[in-house]
Amino acid sequence: MSDLFFNNDFINATIKSYLERKLAEYKNINFVYAIMNKRNPANLAIISNKKEWFDVYKANNYQFIDPVLIAAAKRVTPFPWDENIMISSGLKLSRIFDMAKNYGIINGYTFVLHDYNHNLVVLSILIDKQSSGIIEEIENNKHKLQMLLLNAHEKLTTFYQELKGKAYFEKMNNQEIFSKRENEIIYWASVGKPYQEIAALLGIKLTTVKYHIGNAVKKLGVTNAKHAIRLGTELQLIRPVLPDAET
Repeated sequence: MSDLFFNNDFINATIKSYLERKLAEYKNINFVYAIMNKRNPANLAIISNKKEWFDVYKANNYQFIDPVLIAAAKRVTPFPWDENIMISSGLKLSRIFDMAKNYGIINGYTFVLHDYNHNLVVLSILIDKQSSGIIEEIENNKHKLQMLLLNAHEKLTTFYQELKGKAYFEKMNNQEIFSKRENEIIYWASVGKPYQEIAALLGIKLTTVKYHIGNAVKKLGVTNAKHAIRLGTELQLIRPVLPDAET
């Protein structure tokens, strides 16, 4: 994870205060405004008034197993969710909800934005037992909450561009998670080629193929290559290799 990805404490505190003021009418509601780079999901920034849970979340890179974020990556409209949410591949990732319940989070409602810097941006209203009756109020104010997300993110990006400069800001947002070689190998593995064939195709040793697959697994925070390929495909992290790369 990049330590430079939307990490300015003063700017983030300013945006947090802005969101708290705008959400005050919903009576002590918990929220999270999160930015995840779609090219490199290890780059994640979180602004929330549920700090204890999201400190744990970030420390463990739970974005890779969070079905809410994975579902949001394929959506443009807001949606409610609970522990039964499934991602498009049919995979149910419920383990994170077992942990979130320990922090009072039982379900929520997420608003989605895909910005021009390849980021997935969400504003999630977190619902606990005390606020379980708020879903109808959120439904009735969806347009206001979607605009709140748009306005908050515009403020944030403007602040960071002014602070860092446009060139630096663009560089921060355009880092890929996989190296060129890692992407080549995981791409061919994702279309069903065995490691030995990948090695011959790329003119490298079998041990080199396994080494780069191991790196991809570590970067995605998963346990094996099969899970890395599935997650990389789900999040569209694997770039197609040009046909002439086969020759």
